[in-house]
Amino acid sequence: MSDRFDVVVAGAGPAGAQAARDIAARGYDVVVLETEPESQFPRQSNKSTGGTFPSMLTAFNVPDDVVMQFTDSVVLESPSHHFEQPQAGAVLEFADFKQFLVEDGRENGATYRFDARVSGPVMNDGEIVGVEYNGGQEVYGDIVIDATGPAAPLAKALGVSDLQREKQAIGIEREFEGVDLAHPDYADLNDAMMLRLDHEYAPGGYSWIFHTGEDTAKVGVCYIQNEQYQQYASDRTIDGYLQHWLETDPRFEDAEPIEGTQHRGSAHIQSPTGLSTDNFMAIGDTVPTIDPLWGEGINKGMQSARAAAIAVDHCLTPDDTDTSAENISVYDDRWHETVAPKMDSRLFMTELMYFAPNDRYDRFMRDLDQLDLQTMRRANEGSWRAISKLLHPSDAPLLAKFAAHYLRT
Repeated sequence: MSDRFDVVVAGAGPAGAQAARDIAARGYDVVVLETEPESQFPRQSNKSTGGTFPSMLTAFNVPDDVVMQFTDSVVLESPSHHFEQPQAGAVLEFADFKQFLVEDGRENGATYRFDARVSGPVMNDGEIVGVEYNGGQEVYGDIVIDATGPAAPLAKALGVSDLQREKQAIGIEREFEGVDLAHPDYADLNDAMMLRLDHEYAPGGYSWIFHTGEDTAKVGVCYIQNEQYQQYASDRTIDGYLQHWLETDPRFEDAEPIEGTQHRGSAHIQSPTGLSTDNFMAIGDTVPTIDPLWGEGINKGMQSARAAAIAVDHCLTPDDTDTSAENISVYDDRWHETVAPKMDSRLFMTELMYFAPNDRYDRFMRDLDQLDLQTMRRANEGSWRAISKLLHPSDAPLLAKFAAHYLRT
């Protein structure tokens, strides 16, 4: 076991790279295994819209120079209405952001091995003690962290992850120039991040326009690949839905795609079945850490990484280290308390919203205009009382239909 570290991290996405950054800063030896060659990183894994908030940049000491555009508002659209809320945001150049995390982690002392494809765990007496990669090479650690995203080769092998196909959301995004961000028939999207609820363009999901400077924007579509949520779908592929939006929305009449800026990704909208076990934790999209309601995943992934780093410190600081499932479960506690509190109620609201028809989205926008900011904030946080204020007696048939679907799944 000469190739040994305190911690082995699989995956150099925002969660994995941030975990390594935090763990190395605490003085532990950590190695990160990343599938992509370093010369191409992160071409294949450049899959995020990059939408986040300045609070994330501050909390994780991320420099402004990875930000394409700071925004001032969040806009929600339905087919016939929109709602605008002042909210500072930041649209990242995602590739630059990922490269920063790697470089900063290296400065803290983290080791990176690129072109290292993880295939499974190395086991001893029923417990994970290392990671196998590149068809037979092995590296060992007191703690192993899976940050590989939905592939989850370690978490699945250990029975920690049970990502369900019917809960998977897929997305596609392209960057465009020549977007009319101030079209008179729509909200002004200059310095804004916009999410649109409209089954014509994203059945069982949403589409978006994120301003990235001047007349450029990130434009994308995502939806859950669940037959029940595809009740409003046609026979289009996800590429077809994006193309349909581009062809029918006047804001894109003069838009041209920017070469080399097409991204695809996926995430699961479900509660995690597990988070850790002996010597092991799963972080980021390896477990469903993405914000279920609005799809924001960067901040959540980074928070899960920090919770994992705290657990590493908790387990390895004593003279007699203890990486047992019971001791490492401090990560689970922090995940539920600080990363994704009230996950069940927020998932309920998410699934109900994607289940609703377009005319209900229009009413939803009108309701938001009438609600005070505190009620909106509490509903977004998963307060059942606040969520109830978004429902009406006329929603009874929708709720009954949703309940029948919910019980079947």
